[in-house]
Amino acid sequence: MDRCKLANNYHKRGCNCCQSVLAAFTDVTGLSEAESLAIGGGFGGGAGTGELCGAITGAVMTLSRIFPATIEDPAAGKKRAVGLSREFQKRFSERFGYLRCAELLPEKYQPDDTTPAARRLELTNHCAIMIVTAVEIVEEMLAERKA
Repeated sequence: MDRCKLANNYHKRGCNCCQSVLAAFTDVTGLSEAESLAIGGGFGGGAGTGELCGAITGAVMTLSRIFPATIEDPAAGKKRAVGLSREFQKRFSERFGYLRCAELLPEKYQPDDTTPAARRLELTNHCAIMIVTAVEIVEEMLAERKA
């Protein structure tokens, strides 16, 4: 399955960045497409405020769903979720320099060596580049946790 292509297709159909990332992982989150789109609906455009990029929010939701906190040990789950969130944001920031939608939007990102999926899919749309790179980073993190 090409989740990057799937996420880009969601975006082309009008889904926001968060929805596009979260819905691309339904096979591992256990969420349905409809649930993913509903949960992510209010998080586009930095939750409408220009704050944390929706692609990041969708990625953090995905990681939190795959590695959930449990009522039996909420402290450990919270620690794990925050660690995964920080690691994801570190990697995203290394590629784009920012985490806030309002700071990312003015930049004119083009696919390069740090965004191989965007290059492979020949993307030029700003948000599409953020979305597929977020998916790519989540996939990298999942692969590392399996290794």
